[in-house]
Amino acid sequence: MGIKEAHYIWMDGELVPWKDAKIHVLSHVVHYGSSVFEGMRAYKNPKGTALFRLKEHVDRLFNSAKIYRMEIPFSVEEIEKAIIQVVRENNLESAYIRPVVYRGYAELGVNPFTCPVKVAIAAWEWGKYLGEDALENGVDVMISTWRRMAPNTFPAMAKAGANYMNSQLIKMEAIINGYVEGIALDIMGFISEGSGENLFIVKDGEIYTPSLGSSILLGITRDSVIRIARDLGIKVNEQRIPRELVYVADEVFFTGSAAEITPIRSVDRITISNGKRGPITKKLQEELLGIAEGKKEDRYGWLTYI
Repeated sequence: MGIKEAHYIWMDGELVPWKDAKIHVLSHVVHYGSSVFEGMRAYKNPKGTALFRLKEHVDRLFNSAKIYRMEIPFSVEEIEKAIIQVVRENNLESAYIRPVVYRGYAELGVNPFTCPVKVAIAAWEWGKYLGEDALENGVDVMISTWRRMAPNTFPAMAKAGANYMNSQLIKMEAIINGYVEGIALDIMGFISEGSGENLFIVKDGEIYTPSLGSSILLGITRDSVIRIARDLGIKVNEQRIPRELVYVADEVFFTGSAAEITPIRSVDRITISNGKRGPITKKLQEELLGIAEGKKEDRYGWLTYI
């Protein structure tokens, strides 16, 4: 299923017709993966269209760029306004938004410093990332044979385009073997994350999720779930997680801006509990999406209205 095209993409300060939003084939990013990006959602709710955690996504974009020594030629405030403009001008009531910062066209060597830093922001309608029924019925996944990057090789904290070559290997392996998604282990063999999602496990009423030292992206939906769970009185443990704990868990679920909160039905063809969405997963879904869709109070100040 292709992208549902909108009318405009924001490129370096201007709205460009979707089909005209192009870069040169010799741009540095094409050859060396020199980009950082974000993925966030806007939700339709009774008060209008609301961006979910706009500030946190833009802050992470700038942090990713900083790690890769990319100086974004716009301020945080300008990027925030541009994201709002893209959603508004495309008349989108709900949307997935993709800001990307990349090295453009100048010279073609590994050294990126001579190439200009460019920015583009797109928004379009996008349904449920892992399937329309995934939020209720869950998905079947596998433990990937591909590991996440070792410390001091690629910075896992940066949401960088090049890092997602690793994610593609995980995703393709899963699909070829008949699964929806893969779970990667870290260099030490502990649970890390999915190809584009963080992972949570529920066991005996407590939640476990891999810590920062497990080569994970610091997910914004991950942070949202941790905060909601703790406010609900559920203990959340951020720690190393052995592979086998996943098999004997009461509930397992993915989180991410695209995946939202998606329950996992089985791992390596081992059914998780009774193979149905668990009560804690369901409660967290209701709370998170309830806030995003305006059905519950925005008690954390996470929504920015268009």
